[in-house]
Amino acid sequence: MSQAGAIALRLEETLHRIDQACRHSGRGREDVTLVGVSKGQPIAKLTAAYDAGLRVFGENRVQEAEGKVPQLPGDAQWHLIGPLQSNKAKKAVRLFQVVHTLDRMKIAQRLDREASGKTSPLPCFLEINLGLEERKHGFDEARLAESFEGLAALKGLDLVGLMAIPPYEEDPEKARRWFRKLRSLRDTMLKTPGIENFPGWLSMGMSHDFETAIEEGATHVRVGTAIFGKRETYAP
Repeated sequence: MSQAGAIALRLEETLHRIDQACRHSGRGREDVTLVGVSKGQPIAKLTAAYDAGLRVFGENRVQEAEGKVPQLPGDAQWHLIGPLQSNKAKKAVRLFQVVHTLDRMKIAQRLDREASGKTSPLPCFLEINLGLEERKHGFDEARLAESFEGLAALKGLDLVGLMAIPPYEEDPEKARRWFRKLRSLRDTMLKTPGIENFPGWLSMGMSHDFETAIEEGATHVRVGTAIFGKRETYAP
């Protein structure tokens, strides 16, 4: 089977699994967005996935996305799913339609300045460091309400939800507690006076556990290997 054929088949299987998870949890399929994690993958694989019907792509690095975005049709949507350096904020605003990794106030303020000239605010998820892991980024859940108050004043950004990369659990069932924790944080925020318009989307779940994440309320799942296969060294 050709590479393109294999990607089309894996994408079809992934979509079927999403459908099944939605039905199992009593949710509508339209409630879940599949973000194809294309970081580290050559453009040929992205083109194959696009031709098979994938429209939302997730990239970790601004520099890599800069080389890929012009090579796919204009209706492809690009989501930033990796940490952002402040000196890349201007390019990020130009390249990405959604940012999943708003992880600290400094980056929020820089993105806000760069996005202020756009016709509409830039949709952003707040990244939460659920496991308080030193090597991961994100807002402290204990100060989330306090942080949100300051972030909500940034008119160039549209705060749409919460995102997390919880501690890795080989067994998806063991990851369920982390997904529930993020959902609980979201539910608390939805009840907080003054932020009633917060959509409360949840970006959580990857290739090995996205079905569990959907069952616990994920609205965006970030799936890479299950679609594209083993990650390669990016080549333009």
